[in-house]
Amino acid sequence: MLRSLDNAGSLSGKRVILRCDLNVPLKDGVITDDGRIRASLPTIKNLVEQGARVVICSHLGRPEGAPDEKYSLAPVAARLEELLNQPVVFSPTTVGPKAKAAVGMLEDGGVVLLENLRFNQGEASKDQAERESFAAELANLGDVLVSDGFGVVHRKQASVYELAKLVPSYAGHLIATELEVLRQLTEEPKRPYTVVLGGSKVSDKLGVISHLLPKVDRLVIGGGMVFTVLAALGHKVGKSLLELDQIPTVNAFLAQAQELGVEVILPTDIVVAAGFAADAAFETVSANSIESSSFGDSGMGLDVGPESAKVFAAAVASSQTVFWNGPMGVFEFPNFAGGTRAVARALTEVQGLGVVGGGDSAAAVRILGFDEAKFGHISTGGGASLEYLEGKNLPGLEVLND
Repeated sequence: MLRSLDNAGSLSGKRVILRCDLNVPLKDGVITDDGRIRASLPTIKNLVEQGARVVICSHLGRPEGAPDEKYSLAPVAARLEELLNQPVVFSPTTVGPKAKAAVGMLEDGGVVLLENLRFNQGEASKDQAERESFAAELANLGDVLVSDGFGVVHRKQASVYELAKLVPSYAGHLIATELEVLRQLTEEPKRPYTVVLGGSKVSDKLGVISHLLPKVDRLVIGGGMVFTVLAALGHKVGKSLLELDQIPTVNAFLAQAQELGVEVILPTDIVVAAGFAADAAFETVSANSIESSSFGDSGMGLDVGPESAKVFAAAVASSQTVFWNGPMGVFEFPNFAGGTRAVARALTEVQGLGVVGGGDSAAAVRILGFDEAKFGHISTGGGASLEYLEGKNLPGLEVLND
């Protein structure tokens, strides 16, 4: 049974290390999407209201175990201060004398944000002893750990796994919410149950396809991964993304879907472009004759076509349970965002549970201007969600179990 914040008892006056996932996108030091920060607020506010002394830690980007100014959490501290409407002290180091001094000055209900965990080699080291050493330094800063970074629970990292063994540890509200949603997706989901998968590589999604196929009614496939499926069906795909080595596996899951009575919905039309660029010339052709476009065998599929988008949207909107992971096209380019926009809009119309599975799908929802409140749930952990749905054990959750 998962130890949760709700049964942690009073934390008033205690130093609580709160492991969040504040890995937000930055451009020239400016946060372009604060979704993960806002998702962390319920747990932070709960701890503040209890009178805990809150020591927040997180990673940002991949700074390779050494300080790198472009990956500093300083902009996150400033945004947190705005959202919480109270001071947030920023420690320029994660551990050591400066971090200890910042934590030592906290009063009940106060908040400090430590600098990027990954500025320290021990956080993500493959060497267990190195991780344990760094975790011990973190443990000196707190009495209790509240683990709430769902996006990293599938990683065996010092602040996620080893630290939880050194101090009393509990799951925060965000992790509890994420797990409840995932439970609904895997245990007696309301039907029809539709899974929509996109993104670049079919190999990234094979695990979740294999695990969910016996549970779903429909499987909708778009994005770059669809071209490997089309190739498996004998169609030429030009210069579109293609994983030739995955064709036998694709044929196997298509056969399994047919055997299980799962409806596999593939695009019937594709938006083909002259190249990978926002301003590339493009045209729409049948999905089974991509090389018939004026670009010939050099054409590149960058989105599902408008007819397919309508079919995908209808399948989503008519479902009682939907899990969507991966865009339908290169949504960052306006000319190739139609399929992703159609799926996202349909997800807001689902009468049951509609889940945006984190990662690029969550980014697309925000970039395309949708109101997040209209979605049933937007996950903060794409990789963690997929691994959970694949049936894998997640180290950051296992360590929180009694």
